[in-house]
Amino acid sequence: LIFTPPSSTTSNSTDMIFGFTSCAVAVFFFGSNFVPVKKFDTGDGMFFQWILCASIWIVSLIVNIILHCPKFWPLAMLGGFIWATGNVTVVPILKTIGLGLGILIWGSFNLLMGWASSRFGWFGLEPEEVAKPYLNYIGAGLSLLSAIIFFFVKTEVRPFSAESQPLLQDHRISSDDEASSDESWVDRLTPLKKRLIGCSLAVVGGLLYGSNFVPVLYIKNHAFRNESAYAGASQFDLDYVFAHFSGIFLTSTVYFMIYCAVMKNKPGVYPKVILPGCISGIMWAIASCCWFLANHYLSPVVSFPIITAGPGFIAALWGVLAFREIRGMKNYIVLVVAFCIVLAGSLSTAFSKV
Repeated sequence: LIFTPPSSTTSNSTDMIFGFTSCAVAVFFFGSNFVPVKKFDTGDGMFFQWILCASIWIVSLIVNIILHCPKFWPLAMLGGFIWATGNVTVVPILKTIGLGLGILIWGSFNLLMGWASSRFGWFGLEPEEVAKPYLNYIGAGLSLLSAIIFFFVKTEVRPFSAESQPLLQDHRISSDDEASSDESWVDRLTPLKKRLIGCSLAVVGGLLYGSNFVPVLYIKNHAFRNESAYAGASQFDLDYVFAHFSGIFLTSTVYFMIYCAVMKNKPGVYPKVILPGCISGIMWAIASCCWFLANHYLSPVVSFPIITAGPGFIAALWGVLAFREIRGMKNYIVLVVAFCIVLAGSLSTAFSKV
């Protein structure tokens, strides 16, 4: 049975409330989900990624049960593969250019890829028309400009040391165990190489992140074609969360197995990162579920600019206030200007739909 509300105005208002509330929750958790693990030694990040993705999958399993197990579309797992591949870059980014700058850069390219694929119909999607195309293009241009400006924000990322005080700490474990951690390849880079590699990885990660919704949107777009294999597929985005997150966990598991083989069965395993990694994964999973909801209630053309731009500001606040990665009046001015530009770009893109 399909419920038809008595008033379309009421329905639209409710959709907007749900949509923007989902955006707000997603922005906060995406901007904060790496905070629990920030001061723990994660080594090269492969073990951390696997723990993160395991907790992400558990959340999706709970969501799937709540939704009474909607049909599983294997193609949606491809989005999880794309995301997990991009997520391999996260720990090296955090170790080279820091939390704030890293999320700001990959968020900008995430926005551009997500916007372009929806706006122009890349990858077999239906082009999404907007009421005011000029605002849409202005928003995309401002987002690209902000990404360029972010490169000029200088960060001070301190290498991990035994004296670091994590946000979550187990005092029963001796500090000698922490100090004995092996140095990763990232720690051996020069400052210039760290910046170049960190910024490059942030760009690659952003492009992959911006593509991870494409398979789900493809299935939804082809649901109305009787000749399509996806005819009759659900239009409720949250129904694809379990398949999407299953792709994430499967891909991260394969990557971790390959990593173990390359390391000759001597992977860098860091027990202290397990609990923070699980918390980080749960926060990310909640944020991503809210993004799926925002896509449903607002459409990707509106949700992408908001959810990809907002976390950068939250992460920058963490970087400035908690971790002291970004210092100096000049850096603060550049950061504020860059954020104002990306905010203006996001609003322009969003209002182009109205």
